[in-house]
Amino acid sequence: MLIQVKLIYKTPALLYKDFRFLAKKIICQEDNLIVLGIESSCDETAAAVVKEGKILSNVIASQIKEHSPYGGVVPEIASRKHLEAVSPVIKQALSEAGVQLKDIEGISVTRGPGLVGSLLIGLSAAKAMAWALDIPFVGVNHLEGHIAAIFLTDRTPSFPFVALVVSGGHTSIYLVKGFQSFSLLGQTRDDAAGEAFDKAAKLLNLGYPGGVVIDKLAKSGNPRAYAFPRAMKDLPDFSFSGLKTSLLVMLKKRGCNFSSEEMPDVAASYQEAIVDVLVEKTTRAAKENSVGQVVVCGGVASNSRLREQFARAAASENLSLFIPPMILCTDNAAMVAAIGEILLKSGRRDGLDLNAVSRWPLSAQK
Repeated sequence: MLIQVKLIYKTPALLYKDFRFLAKKIICQEDNLIVLGIESSCDETAAAVVKEGKILSNVIASQIKEHSPYGGVVPEIASRKHLEAVSPVIKQALSEAGVQLKDIEGISVTRGPGLVGSLLIGLSAAKAMAWALDIPFVGVNHLEGHIAAIFLTDRTPSFPFVALVVSGGHTSIYLVKGFQSFSLLGQTRDDAAGEAFDKAAKLLNLGYPGGVVIDKLAKSGNPRAYAFPRAMKDLPDFSFSGLKTSLLVMLKKRGCNFSSEEMPDVAASYQEAIVDVLVEKTTRAAKENSVGQVVVCGGVASNSRLREQFARAAASENLSLFIPPMILCTDNAAMVAAIGEILLKSGRRDGLDLNAVSRWPLSAQK
């Protein structure tokens, strides 16, 4: 059998570029990196600079004002606002970190899951800068970023631990054995918890974002005033669509209106139904897997009642509880840079042909 070998001649310039890439790979694996993180998976345009697991800057441009009239995120509007904000946000992140673009040694960007149009804005910016600066970049999983946020705090868990990722688009429980090592233990079969909050707020004409409004209103309400369902109590998975339907039926029976005096009780009772199942299923998953540590992360982890009830349950079940500060629960780029720094140091690199993905299960991570 004849084997043809094709010799590729490289100019000194190309050889020099190869040498620089090799040198940077060695540096990335051994030294402390200054990493720029970019997040644009939904309706926040964010950029952050992280070094040695420490946040140097964390800038977030919110789109709440643009989406509030619609009671939820409009993908087309989100993409356009990302396009307007991405460059100013990156410049501000660099300025607040006290670094220049030439100081950045690696770039980490959210590849998915999320709205593809939104993801492409951040991903394109990351590719352009990585190419222009001749530095490595990685596309990271948004959900892994949420879990990695806890490692930007002073008190961090050790592996393995159980993580609840709960947000507007996701509600899942994972057994986390290490970075890039996840086992899915349970997930929502329909609406995410954050989505259930937003839909309830829209039905009740409370405004947007729903989770924030309901959390605030519920503080003065009785969480046992109304009996809302807790679906799939004996299963590891979640379901919140029936909860939303229950609220809709209740509204119709009452002439599509609650009095201002009743509204805090409604909000508190509805919120309690969501919190109860999140806490119960997560603590049960920890016990069933003989894990003594629980991480709660994602946008809904900002909910004050959820944090309160998890603290009580953890004390009762002798579990160590870890919840990031609120700024690291909602979508941010510091968490993206944090996991990016870890991946870059391990030698991970992505090419300029990397594409955005709307779905990217953590259990499929490699």
